[in-house]
Amino acid sequence: MIPIRVETPHKLFGEYHGFSFFIFIFYWKGVKDKQTILNHELIHFWQQVELLFIFHWVLYSCFYFFERLKGKKHNEAYMNIPFEKEAYAFEKNYDYVAQRKTFAWIKFIR
Repeated sequence: MIPIRVETPHKLFGEYHGFSFFIFIFYWKGVKDKQTILNHELIHFWQQVELLFIFHWVLYSCFYFFERLKGKKHNEAYMNIPFEKEAYAFEKNYDYVAQRKTFAWIKFIR
């Protein structure tokens, strides 16, 4: 995992403070709680690893679009993605990644 600080204006990406893609974790310059953002994105990194990256992105998109088809707005659909539920639930637990079980996100599917 390679953290990269991005000089992109925050308003371009709305309320998002970072994202992980392949072996990279991007976060915005001036983010207030860098440790929490990096931990959140590190959880996503391990989700991607266990699904061989491409299957994570496909499933992520499917979960999102399924929620949108149910009539949910963007933010609600985003927050109902199991990958995001796991990452938000444990982003402040800095020991979580070391203790995390493989496919832990599955228990967040409802």
